[in-house]
Amino acid sequence: MSDEEFMKLVEQGLSALPEHIRSQMNNVAVVIDDEIRPEKKDGMGFGDNHAVFGLYEGVPQTERGVSYQALPDKITIYKRPILEAYTEEQDIKECIENTIWHEVAHHFGFGEEWIAREEERRGKKK
Repeated sequence: MSDEEFMKLVEQGLSALPEHIRSQMNNVAVVIDDEIRPEKKDGMGFGDNHAVFGLYEGVPQTERGVSYQALPDKITIYKRPILEAYTEEQDIKECIENTIWHEVAHHFGFGEEWIAREEERRGKKK
């Protein structure tokens, strides 16, 4: 799958978010990359066998003050691990949508425990 095709699926994943969520996303860029860099993965405590589909980097909205000004937060969707885990386009699309949902939840200040419970409730594990 080309980067352009993959990015279209990412854009569709963003569009799948409810409008009230998209409209509240503030100062965040969504990009794609082949895979997380090993030193970053190691620094975050992920093991070698842990596939990282996405990563949120930034200051969650819940931690921003009134005078907050900074470079955009960044959500990176990693192409290679997703394409290694899934081969059917519908599965790839669903994984991207779930990954975007997960990383956007971090943007809004939700932690891994809450996200895991909510993914379980939604039946949408990454």
